[in-house]
Amino acid sequence: MARKVIVIGSGFSGLATASCLAKQGFDVTILEKNTEPGGRARKFEAEGFTFDMGPSWYWMPEVFEEYFNLFGKKTSDYYQLTRLDPSYRIFFGENDELNVPAGVEALCEMFELEEPGSSVKLRQFLAEAKYKYEVGMGEFVRKPSLSIMEFADRRILASMFRLQMFSSLSAHVRSLFTNKKLIELLEFPVLFLGATPENTPAMYSLMNYADMALGTWYPMGGMAKIIEGMVSLAQELGVKIQLGEEVKQIYVPNGHATKVITTKGEYAADVVVGGADYHHVEQNLLDERVRQYSKKYWDKRVMAPSSLLFYLGVNKRLKGLLHHNLFFDKDFKKHAVEIYDQPAWPTEPLFYVCAPSVTDPSVAPEGCENLFVLIPLAPNLKDTEALREQYFNVVMERLENLTGQNIRNSIVYKRSFAHNDFKADYHAFKGNAYGLANTLLQTAFLKPRIKSKKVNNLYYTGQLTAPGPGVPPSLISGQVVAELIIKEQKN
Repeated sequence: MARKVIVIGSGFSGLATASCLAKQGFDVTILEKNTEPGGRARKFEAEGFTFDMGPSWYWMPEVFEEYFNLFGKKTSDYYQLTRLDPSYRIFFGENDELNVPAGVEALCEMFELEEPGSSVKLRQFLAEAKYKYEVGMGEFVRKPSLSIMEFADRRILASMFRLQMFSSLSAHVRSLFTNKKLIELLEFPVLFLGATPENTPAMYSLMNYADMALGTWYPMGGMAKIIEGMVSLAQELGVKIQLGEEVKQIYVPNGHATKVITTKGEYAADVVVGGADYHHVEQNLLDERVRQYSKKYWDKRVMAPSSLLFYLGVNKRLKGLLHHNLFFDKDFKKHAVEIYDQPAWPTEPLFYVCAPSVTDPSVAPEGCENLFVLIPLAPNLKDTEALREQYFNVVMERLENLTGQNIRNSIVYKRSFAHNDFKADYHAFKGNAYGLANTLLQTAFLKPRIKSKKVNNLYYTGQLTAPGPGVPPSLISGQVVAELIIKEQKN
């Protein structure tokens, strides 16, 4: 009899775990509380518009390709990729925009125009970032991070200083560049990692390599096409996916989980994988005696940001927007402090606008625009409809002024999503959107463990455990936990 695995949650990590285990002969069932798969990467349709609910940036394309290659497939079997050029546009103020081109040569030309002599430093910066990316992806992210001894390898120890794990990204960037726009451009990718650039290790300039050298891509049809591909593959491998079935308890009679109890029934289990919010699985689905971590431990965790999102259908085409648009027309540092150091609704928020219909006409009716507006926020803030509406008007007024057009009068569909929704839909701890912050003290073996110390057949995957937040790390997390299960539970 094939060993039965129950995976809780159908996000990137849960689907990856399920498919990798099914390939090795396990009998895998995914239990998903929502009525569609994908977790934060779900989609919904309204008034002829198709909205991706969460992730909108497609970086590190090789991670997706390598995943599908594990099963003899290619990404192109499921979706077609388009490289965006320019990658994105940054608005620094009225008539003050910066288009970030695709490709290192074009980037060097842009840097040189903004800060003469900086192209040489950019090449140096990206060469160092490439090293960090290759070592990070090759040596760090694919380890289960159960023990410090996994990293006690002479090659890894020797590389730690070159990886700049103990200096800040902000100091590193400012040692090379003086132009304010270029500094903000280089600090932007870490904005969602969970700390200010001053408190983020310089190792994370590897994100700049992913952004600038590997490129910004888009799967035609939307990010949910990746989920559709992963679901199709999982089902082809025999994975059963139960939608609209919320898990209420993991039954652990004596240190070994034997069944999972849902709103609709019970499932016998030889192995259980928590692919839903780690805090929720541990604190709410397990009896206290078999929890690894205390309430105090969780309260001390540093969370990555939450977000206020708006999904907007506009009945006309808009001018001045690219696919990805960053609005840095207010103080970058002040907003970062209000997310990380002194949590509060921001005084003058930076924000992001995605207009996928600029690239992909299929996501909006003809002649219309699909907009996804995101304001990064501190987790665990008070969330009310009045606050959402207040901030909607703040950012829309700036968006309209900076692009020189009225948008609000042309909105035919509007939906908001913030802390309360992250908690309701995903049981997200403190309403976080991106998981656990990537601070030095929450890196690798210092994160919540991917294997329970108290339940010998309970594992965890996703953005609150190793390797960390983001779509590619979640995809890798699912593979890492599957490898560990295969090693420990195959026989």
